[in-house]
Amino acid sequence: MARALNLNAYLYFETVARRGTITRAAEELTVSPSAVSQQIKLLEQYLGVRLFRREGRRLSLTLEGEQLFQTSSTSLTMLRDAQRNLGRTRESRRLNLRVTPSFGVRWLAPRLHDFITRYPDWDLRVDAAPDPTDFNREVMDLDIRYGSGLGSDHWSGFHTRVVMHDHVLPLCSPDYLASLPKGASPADLFDAARLIDSARALCQWDLWLLQNGIATRGNRKTILMDRSSMSLQLALDGAGIVLESLALALPEVSEGRLVPVTPKLPVLRFPAYWALCPTRHLQRRAVRLFLDWQEAEAEIHDQTLNKVLAQHSLKVQDIELDAVQRSDGP
Repeated sequence: MARALNLNAYLYFETVARRGTITRAAEELTVSPSAVSQQIKLLEQYLGVRLFRREGRRLSLTLEGEQLFQTSSTSLTMLRDAQRNLGRTRESRRLNLRVTPSFGVRWLAPRLHDFITRYPDWDLRVDAAPDPTDFNREVMDLDIRYGSGLGSDHWSGFHTRVVMHDHVLPLCSPDYLASLPKGASPADLFDAARLIDSARALCQWDLWLLQNGIATRGNRKTILMDRSSMSLQLALDGAGIVLESLALALPEVSEGRLVPVTPKLPVLRFPAYWALCPTRHLQRRAVRLFLDWQEAEAEIHDQTLNKVLAQHSLKVQDIELDAVQRSDGP
């Protein structure tokens, strides 16, 4: 069995080799010269080689000592750097952020310039990924996820907060709406239309139709896309009706490029976008600043959203999704 490594002895050795004398090394280490000499002696006995030879009042390294000094010096420098970095963690000017892809592209990216302008010296790293962060294995400060039940006890030890609600309704291009049967009931309308679904959305067509008491014949023409951004593009191109979130589609609805299909039916609202991180990460200034900034941006978003709802005379209905249902999609 290998003998236990005496890290203290390597520290004393590296200091003596760097300072040139035991006295100077003892001053730097704030110990007595005899304590330094004892550690060097123990290390030489442990390794079975001489590490120093005396040249007058100074010590010079043997060949074996030179080899050991190169390795120990590099290792101790890395440890010192790591210690300094850990000491700066709370006030670090780097923010590592993960978001779901469609939210990152459709909502966050158009607003990030404001954050960068406010904090020009910050080093921002954004990772758009469908999979949630494993904070035990990955270097990430904060994750914004799309899902329900993220405030449950399953996330004990984590800070979770709702950063945005979803407002879901059927949308399509004005030209596609004009091609649909005039005066048709909602059931006949959706039977005649091509319905576009986002595979990872919390509220999909079956749930929306059930929530509104609409019974179709069950032979609907459907397109299932993996990302909300893809579903929205299909709707913009006139391919069908998309059931989508105003968190992602608000610019197109505000500009009239997408229009509500059933303005008499309520917009379904529920908590959907959550900030998630280990509770200890709230000690980091970068995390707190970003959360405050995001909250302010969400308020501006809601002001625009309320204007759009009023413009189209849309009513809102709050619903509760299954607390165990989760999605890592939009």
